[in-house]
Amino acid sequence: MPRGNPSPKLAITVDPDIHQNILATAAPDALQRRAGLAAVAAWENQHGPFTPEEIETARRNVKAQLRAPKARRPA
Repeated sequence: MPRGNPSPKLAITVDPDIHQNILATAAPDALQRRAGLAAVAAWENQHGPFTPEEIETARRNVKAQLRAPKARRPA
């Protein structure tokens, strides 16, 4: 967020079991995000930085994927 529009901060109390479940659920996503960022950095080290046009194309592709209906897995 821009400095002129800070995010509100909240303090809540949750059951310790719920807290542990939240942390356990978030951990794989954080690891995946770090791995993705490391892969991008490695690619840029080898090939040079992405152009603004490439970054914008990637943003559009991600937005389209997020809007697309999720395919159901077979049971």
